[in-house]
Amino acid sequence: MPSQPRLLWITTFGLGHMRPASGTWGSLPTVGVAAGLICAGFGPAHAPWIYNLALLAWCAVFSWGCLAQGLAAEARFGKKDPSQAVADETAGQAIALMFLPGSVEGGFASLALALGGAFLAFRMFDILKLWPARGLQRLPGGLGILVDDLIAGAQALVIVQLVARILLH
Repeated sequence: MPSQPRLLWITTFGLGHMRPASGTWGSLPTVGVAAGLICAGFGPAHAPWIYNLALLAWCAVFSWGCLAQGLAAEARFGKKDPSQAVADETAGQAIALMFLPGSVEGGFASLALALGGAFLAFRMFDILKLWPARGLQRLPGGLGILVDDLIAGAQALVIVQLVARILLH
């Protein structure tokens, strides 16, 4: 019998096996990366290019993981877009956290509101799968796993930008 692929990338190094709500677990590392960048002085107020490029790179790396391991994950777990595949959430959450205004670094409360709000907005859009996200899940393999979450990230980005720029001016 051939050995099963390890699928570490598409499960975000095993977080996809966490229960309940594996997608929520898959989103958390990205929030941690954003918080780490900000705490290290590379946030949107002081180093916006570094912050946004780092999140873009993070999104690209986990998007690649979905594309590279999507078909294998579907075969291994026996279903389309298996819940263990959470690299799509890891990637999509990065989009929701991009382009934050520098005012999010104004204190713990504003930072927590921005990061927590981006997390909740992304999870909401990921679960609701508003048009066109739901239909695009039918794409084959890793593309079908990934694209709906990138759209959810973009939808959350719009809400996060509006709220952050109004509340955290």
